[in-house]
Amino acid sequence: MAIKPTKNIIPNEKNDVAHGRAVLEQEIKGLKALAESLDGGFARAVECIAGIKGRVIVTGMGKSGHIARKIAATMASTGTPAHFVHPGEASHGDLGMITKDDAVLALSNSGETAELSDIIAYCKRFAIPLIGVARREGSMLVEAADIALVLPAIPEAPPTDAPTTSTTMMIALGDALAVAVLERKGFTKDDFATYHPGGKLGAAFTRVADLMHTGSEVPLIKTGMLMRDALLAVTGKRFGCAGVVDGSGKLVGIITDGDLRRHMNPKFLTMKAADVMTRNPLTIRSKALAAEVLAIMNERRITSLFVVDGAKPIGIIHIHDCLRAGVA
Repeated sequence: MAIKPTKNIIPNEKNDVAHGRAVLEQEIKGLKALAESLDGGFARAVECIAGIKGRVIVTGMGKSGHIARKIAATMASTGTPAHFVHPGEASHGDLGMITKDDAVLALSNSGETAELSDIIAYCKRFAIPLIGVARREGSMLVEAADIALVLPAIPEAPPTDAPTTSTTMMIALGDALAVAVLERKGFTKDDFATYHPGGKLGAAFTRVADLMHTGSEVPLIKTGMLMRDALLAVTGKRFGCAGVVDGSGKLVGIITDGDLRRHMNPKFLTMKAADVMTRNPLTIRSKALAAEVLAIMNERRITSLFVVDGAKPIGIIHIHDCLRAGVA
């Protein structure tokens, strides 16, 4: 990564790199300690979240609040309804957003965040499950929580006590909870695509069945058709090819622009499709991912693939269909 130094400032590259590595190494130390600390409390938290009828309400103040927003977004995108509630706003009416069917995931580095007190009291009053995440054993949040997840007491990255290692552990713990719940619920790639229809990830998980052309759009001819008639099927539709089927409707070949050029001769128009076609054409399943189709097309340098069910053609997909869907 090339960065131009600010004018009149002589960069101390060696020290800068050393400081950066020290921060990352400290945070890695925190993540390793966190992984080793996971126990039955983590499993109970996963069970609680997976079993609720409502949503996971994630809350926190300051830096913990930023982490809470991210955790709520990650859970929501992986099949666990979740919502962020600001603890300050909760004290002024937003407590009404929390129902008896929900569970609350509260984050606090110290575990003594005063702004969380009203949410904690509300959870106790209405028997709403409270999962507390903090670094201090015996803190207000840890003591009040139905399930307490205590972060390892790994110091923040030197030389200050600015939230670094602690926030990294919090966000990683949120990811661990989200994915563990995802696994518990049997959440699939198809489900993920449903929640990401406009993103690159959703596009990558789009199925061929969602993009393929069907019915009268599919250029198909029979093995015995004369080429003077078959030409209309090859050139009359925008795929630059036609599938050739036998008497039982099975796809036995394909005729492309290249096949037309290779067989051009004075008797060409009276030849049969079976004489011109390329046998055993490459095909794809309707359940295949669009990303898989694009990879095949790029590797084989082709622009269309017939979609088959067994051996019978049920559709056709063009490379432009993949690109329009955002698959790249």
